[in-house]
Amino acid sequence: MDFQVVVLAGGTSETLSPLVSKDVPKALLPVANRPLLSYALDLLEASDLKDLIVVVEGQEAARLVGAWVSSAYLDRLCVEVLAVSEDLGSAGALRAISKRLTANDILVISGDLVTDVLPGAVAATHRRNGAAVTALLCSVPVSGPSETASSSGKDKAKKPNRLNIVGLDKTKQFLLHIVSGTDVEKDVRVHKRKIQAVGQMEIRSDLMDAHLYAFKRTILQDVLEQKEAYRSIRLEVLPYLVRSQLRSAPSGGNGTTVGETGNSAVLSSGNLQCLSQHHVITPSAFKQDALSRSHGGHRCCAYIATKSKYCHRLNSIQSYCDINRDVIGEASHLSGYSFSAQNNIIHPSSVLGSKTTIGPHCILAEGSQLGDKCSVKRSVIGRHCRISSNVKIVNSVVMNHVVIEDGCHIQGSVVCNNVQLQERSVLKDCQIGAGYIVTAGSEHKAESLARK
Repeated sequence: MDFQVVVLAGGTSETLSPLVSKDVPKALLPVANRPLLSYALDLLEASDLKDLIVVVEGQEAARLVGAWVSSAYLDRLCVEVLAVSEDLGSAGALRAISKRLTANDILVISGDLVTDVLPGAVAATHRRNGAAVTALLCSVPVSGPSETASSSGKDKAKKPNRLNIVGLDKTKQFLLHIVSGTDVEKDVRVHKRKIQAVGQMEIRSDLMDAHLYAFKRTILQDVLEQKEAYRSIRLEVLPYLVRSQLRSAPSGGNGTTVGETGNSAVLSSGNLQCLSQHHVITPSAFKQDALSRSHGGHRCCAYIATKSKYCHRLNSIQSYCDINRDVIGEASHLSGYSFSAQNNIIHPSSVLGSKTTIGPHCILAEGSQLGDKCSVKRSVIGRHCRISSNVKIVNSVVMNHVVIEDGCHIQGSVVCNNVQLQERSVLKDCQIGAGYIVTAGSEHKAESLARK
């Protein structure tokens, strides 16, 4: 297809602390006992997109990711792992490797995207429309309630705003307006010339920018070079391209009537409605006329996934819990595993004690041992864990080489590698960093615990 693929894999994200560390960068964070990055790479392989650049923040994180990719995808993908400085942002990371981009079109995908939308479908839409950029838009995921693997109270209070205000043409192919980030809290202002140019614009706030884009290389490189201060694709590069496509669009006349005075049409950010005006330029004429005469002659397009598609970004503690829950539950087709008749996975090498139960929507990895009278519900347990008797684990993720002593209760929590929970300790809605020791008989609720 002559697309060059760039996977932005991040580094050691502070928003995922204490789950990520210098030993476990974000790309290798386990999701249903698989590295997060594997979901994006498998998706690209399924679209026969096998020549990839994986961009990682930090030299050590890049080394770890490169070693894993070389082992896991040998003879499957051609992957070059490149290290860039930390905290450049998505646009800054692209700018840092811009000279490596040589194909006519560039596919950019966030390494924290877990979806079943094939990138090849987005790429094909981009080519068919001759677009400057095509963005994948998905339905905004609904986070599960607190009892289904919630995050700490601190994370809930600072949950990232995933809302976008999106303007589409009548055919829902062309992206005419986009507002993201803190601006969505304000009234939505749409220049009348846009409505006049397209005849009709549908404003929606139920779509999420999934961080999967197809770009025309020359336009992308021009923006990165000219707008050196831009750090974010979602917040800056994409809105800039959307704004500039209509700079030379018609601004009235020829029978056009404008219903109100001023330069903008205004609607409340919480109100979904269609903004319409009569104009001699119809939506179909817009595609052939207004865009071709706009600044640079480029078009911005959208690929809107159907509501049946799964699309979620792992960019917070809450989303980590949500995605793990989904991948062993309603979106188990993404896990890559074959679930048993009991709708769970128990590795043949694992050992279960007397009267121990592993419920539906659970994964128990190789080499792990559970004592007597344990109960595991809707949870993921990693490799080579040692779990004693009378332990209850509900809606949680337990990573590798974890030791859990008698009588512990774990609910809605994430327990990282090499943690030790001493007897009768209780966790509810907590995150426990790698190597931490939870003292005997202690109770923790909505806490984030890590070694100093």
